Amino acid sequence: MTQPDPPIPRRAVSALLSRYPMPARIAGRLLLSFVLLWASSVLIFGGIEVLPGDFATTYLGQSATPQAIANIRLELGLDQPVVTRYLGWLAGIAQGDFGRSWASGQPIAEQLGHRLGNSLLLAAAAAAIAVPLAVGLGIVAVIFRDRLIDRLINILSLAAVSLPEFFIAYLLILVLVVQHPVAAFPATIYGGMSLFEKLHTIALPVATLVLVCIAHMMRMTRAALLNVLSAPYMETATLKGLSRLRAIFVHATPNALAPIINVVALNLAYLVVGVVVVEVVFVYPGMGQYMVDAVTVRDLPVVQACGLVFAAIYIALNMIADVLSILVNPRLRHPR
Repeated sequence: MTQPDPPIPRRAVSALLSRYPMPARIAGRLLLSFVLLWASSVLIFGGIEVLPGDFATTYLGQSATPQAIANIRLELGLDQPVVTRYLGWLAGIAQGDFGRSWASGQPIAEQLGHRLGNSLLLAAAAAAIAVPLAVGLGIVAVIFRDRLIDRLINILSLAAVSLPEFFIAYLLILVLVVQHPVAAFPATIYGGMSLFEKLHTIALPVATLVLVCIAHMMRMTRAALLNVLSAPYMETATLKGLSRLRAIFVHATPNALAPIINVVALNLAYLVVGVVVVEVVFVYPGMGQYMVDAVTVRDLPVVQACGLVFAAIYIALNMIADVLSILVNPRLRHPR
């Protein structure tokens, strides 16, 4: 019994996807990213709503009267249903309005802009050092595979992966600030500095982030290059007299870009999203410190805004990595 032909719209869509695979995949990634961001907003808002405790009680103290607590809840809109508050919050965010901080009464968007700029400066400085250094060390490890340099790089990377970021941060403070002061590195960072002063004072947080994320990128670069070098066409090229350096730089590296891009994007997302511990250790006025301070006083709008911004950055970087992986794929660039 023959299967019925698919409907005309489905066949048209299938023909369009097969004819333009790269734009179709990119559009799919963009749509998936928006869906993930919306799902993240639901989880963030709902997760914070189910947390125990109450801002009104925390703000007024245990001796507050029920009437005073009810007045605060009415003023902040906490007496409304959860769905109504979520839709209002989402509508405000769509217009760039994250609301006001319950603790300070200031607009959250203004604080987020300043704090996010500080966190991005920290992450950008760490990425500018970690990414080229990790990729370079991965290539060096492949060139000197199974030799002393390769083994030394692998041992040091495993040691860096094994140490948590707070331990590395306190170790750097102990050695470079307390015991052996170098270039007057401060243990804490404050606002009101010029760009040059900030670059000098963030040296220790940047060093912490570099040591934390460099190992994973280096090991993934090494593994991706070795996987390409073991392919049959690379072995054939080597047997025909292609030099090892030319095989690595000209042929293996371009074909290993997709996994390298993915792991770099994941680590860049960590540099922005995972800076909470480092910012708290160094009292850095960034998003992580802002979020921790808000959690302490149960300033829920600030916590929700920070969580959504972190989720948006993480999803955006992963989306960019997916798009770049599609663009560097020769099978999608030249489907015929």
